[in-house]
Amino acid sequence: MNRAASERRPRPEAVGRVLVVGGGIGGIQCALDLAEAGFFVYLLDENHSLGGTMAKPDKTFPTNDCSTCMFSPKLVTVAGHPNIEILPGSRLLALDGDPGRFSARIETRPRYVDTEKCIACGMCAEKCPKKVSDPFNESLSSRKAAFVTFPQAVPLKYALDPDHCLYLTRKKCGLCKKICPTGAVDFEQEGTTRALSVGAVVLATGLAPALTTEYGEYGFGRYRNVVSSLQYERMLSATGPYSGHLVRPSDGKAPGRVAWIQCVLSRDAARNRPFCSSVCCMHAAKQAAMTRDHLPGSEAVIYFMDIRAHGKGFDDYIERARHRHGVQYRRSMISQVYLDPSTENLIIETFDHKRHEKREEEYDLVVLSSGLKPSDSWRDLAGRLGLAPNRFGFLPGAWDEPVFSGRPGVFVVGGTETPKDIPETVVQASAAAAGVSALLWTARHENVVRQETVEERAVAGSPRVGVFICHCGSNIAGVVRIPELLEKVGRLTEVVLATDFMFTCAAETQDKLLSLIAEHDLNRVVVAACSPKTHEPLFRETLQKAGLNPYLFAMANIRNQCSWVHGNDPDAATEKAFGLVQAAVARARRLSPLTDRSYPVINTALVVGGGVSGMAAALAVADQGYPAHLVEQSDRLGGFALHLTETLEGDSPPKLVRRLEARIRRHPNVTLHLQSRLVSHQGYAGRFEGEIETPQGLQQFEYGAVIVATGGRAYEPVEYRNEKDDRILTQVELSRRMQLEPDWVKGLNQVVMLQCVGSRNEEFGFCSRVCCAAAVKNAIRLKEINPEIQVAVLYRDLRTFGFKELFFLEARKKGVLFFRFDVDRPPEIRRGEEGVYTVDFTDRSEGKDYRIEADLVALSSGIRPHPDAGQVAELLKLPRTAEGFFMEAHVKLQPLEFSSPGIFLAGLAHSPRFVSESIGMALGAAQQAVKILSRVEMTTPATVAEVDEERCTACLACVRVCPFSAPFINERGISEIPPPKCRGCGICPAE
Repeated sequence: MNRAASERRPRPEAVGRVLVVGGGIGGIQCALDLAEAGFFVYLLDENHSLGGTMAKPDKTFPTNDCSTCMFSPKLVTVAGHPNIEILPGSRLLALDGDPGRFSARIETRPRYVDTEKCIACGMCAEKCPKKVSDPFNESLSSRKAAFVTFPQAVPLKYALDPDHCLYLTRKKCGLCKKICPTGAVDFEQEGTTRALSVGAVVLATGLAPALTTEYGEYGFGRYRNVVSSLQYERMLSATGPYSGHLVRPSDGKAPGRVAWIQCVLSRDAARNRPFCSSVCCMHAAKQAAMTRDHLPGSEAVIYFMDIRAHGKGFDDYIERARHRHGVQYRRSMISQVYLDPSTENLIIETFDHKRHEKREEEYDLVVLSSGLKPSDSWRDLAGRLGLAPNRFGFLPGAWDEPVFSGRPGVFVVGGTETPKDIPETVVQASAAAAGVSALLWTARHENVVRQETVEERAVAGSPRVGVFICHCGSNIAGVVRIPELLEKVGRLTEVVLATDFMFTCAAETQDKLLSLIAEHDLNRVVVAACSPKTHEPLFRETLQKAGLNPYLFAMANIRNQCSWVHGNDPDAATEKAFGLVQAAVARARRLSPLTDRSYPVINTALVVGGGVSGMAAALAVADQGYPAHLVEQSDRLGGFALHLTETLEGDSPPKLVRRLEARIRRHPNVTLHLQSRLVSHQGYAGRFEGEIETPQGLQQFEYGAVIVATGGRAYEPVEYRNEKDDRILTQVELSRRMQLEPDWVKGLNQVVMLQCVGSRNEEFGFCSRVCCAAAVKNAIRLKEINPEIQVAVLYRDLRTFGFKELFFLEARKKGVLFFRFDVDRPPEIRRGEEGVYTVDFTDRSEGKDYRIEADLVALSSGIRPHPDAGQVAELLKLPRTAEGFFMEAHVKLQPLEFSSPGIFLAGLAHSPRFVSESIGMALGAAQQAVKILSRVEMTTPATVAEVDEERCTACLACVRVCPFSAPFINERGISEIPPPKCRGCGICPAE
């Protein structure tokens, strides 16, 4: 970590304000992480609303959560956060000055609507005579020249399209100005330019589909039933052009057969797009599974080269798509797609390598899984900031500083850096926030705005319950009969208002809830929507803003528990939904106001694990001015990285370990504990206490947050080698031997590399993510040392995602041979005479049997959880996957957090990943911890269990059943439950 050393130096006269450019999920997450850590954030987006490309998908994999439901709470939080100022319709023109004290020049273009006056009534759009293609729906439908970007837009304010508005282009019409009830339309509005003083800048400009009609790939733009993957997302969405009904654009009929063509403008050297866009395989699997859910009688076929399901749990999702949803996979390169003009069906032409013949299949609809590129505005912005993107337009960070842009004080996030999925974007956003915080920590809290509190009104008299039912797009309303449910709920005792919303969690809906609570004098609120786990805090916050006690609220989950589980039975779903709402109303009527409790925070972190992730996390905390204890069980730092020689890109993990260790040992805020382990832990977020077993004995200390970075270990294969043989090596062993004995390679003639050894099987279902890159790296190195050597790589799916694909191409150019073996007939290795191994396998592409006599076999064995992970999981009461990796709170939105507050996750403890990815996770986890450590005090929810001391018999029932170890028998011989430690799960009173 030396290229960006200046990023770590705190600026003594720094400004505690940050500019985040880009309002997608990366920008939103970074803005929230910074605002909650004591900085003021300007959140800028060129569009008139936040959301980015991530606002368009219908659902996300592998959880199939509604995208709108996932992101709405974050959008609402950003919209109402006192320390985030949203700058829509704006762009960064110039950035002058030095880190800590930049001057950013911002241009805001006119929207011709006064946002202070606009009430989003929609009358301007309703009466506007000019229709234009709707870019949000990917031009599958039209919108008016007076428009709001999408139904959950933040801010929800209308704008006029200056390229199509009849008045702005021809001085005709002007109807919107005449009918606007608040006089918000302003044709004379002009753009503005302002200068902002900021300490740092974060670039999160996001991704865009590479596919355009100009390319004309497979008839896109010419054939109406050939659509892009993003267009298909809008077709599936309840707010999309077809209201969630899956129909063909040409005739409005439901498609019977749908095909997906993968790698369109990805892995395409002819188009100067040889890299892999990383996410397309999983998007196609999700879309195909959803198609089978929407239309159970349909066929869904995916044409692919390799299935790149390289994320945590992604292979399981592919298997579910295949076996549970009936999605068909066909490994094939597409020759062409042509139209049957009589039906507008599409004929896909491929070549069957096994039968050596052309094959044609007819489909009603073809979806092109488009590759990704940086947003259209990114290149100009990079030029203005003096940054140097690569030849594909991305700005990859340094491998050991993954969010470093190349210009001090400027950080890069998400799709601006490389193509990546949501979890990686969220992680990197938090990592960028950590970089900013380390730079500006001396100015923390200096520029923040204090939240204004609304005085809580007294609740007297009989309950007045308001029930708000969410359509959740079509997630609920597509199954549950909302009008019937409303009519029944309206007749319940003490329900004075029952109404429904398309998206109850949307920002503008929260404003409506506030007005309805006041208008109907509600003193209890019930929301019937999706999961309380993700949305209950949002609605409680709305009650607080309305002057109601936040605990006078109940929630009924009629999505997960009704529409999703009874999707084929609307009668049962509607009846069950009514039962759940009725129970929630009965509960709400009996609720009483509760008061939260506060306690002081201990501003120290504990990091468990001294590998690259643990060291990076400890330093990221320490660089922000907070003490960190780093606990490592072995006698040295470095972990898994100690066994590596170099990365695919040529970087050195051992050098990185030495640099990190040197910084750890001299950092005044880091206390290192080698040959030590955590043996006891108790307390709650912000105020933990524990014991470390060290060579000097037990040490007790207190800490406010925990980062789990226990790391992983290399799998030692028992497959293919029952005894130690230096002619059968793992890839790690091969790397080390090539480094130590390069001349040894010159004596080799044939090398076979075997992939997925100990991974993607019944015992261990994970893809280990790094093995394909390791094989490609070693194959290239072998050919560099000995160009005459023959290297054959036997694989299932070659997963060199992102820019690692370029090295796969390089290996092929150097003559490395790649064979796809048949999973049902795995390669057989036999030991021959005179140091030669015979490798027999079937090439799946051609169906031919091959035999190679190899004098070296390299096994690509994967990564397993560290043996200490189990002890740490038991001690901290943390969940793990079946494979033994730690289980995060939410795979998409909370990849760094556990369901237990105050404990965070980084590196190989989470899942197999590359060194640079582990560093990003470590920085992100550290920033989540700092959000706690930077507080003076924390508030614990009032929904906690209490002990009736007069009736307690100290039976220990509560002590034994509590999953969080909250109850204990105190010195008076009765049970006591510390409120901050109780999670309000209700198990102890039930027991």
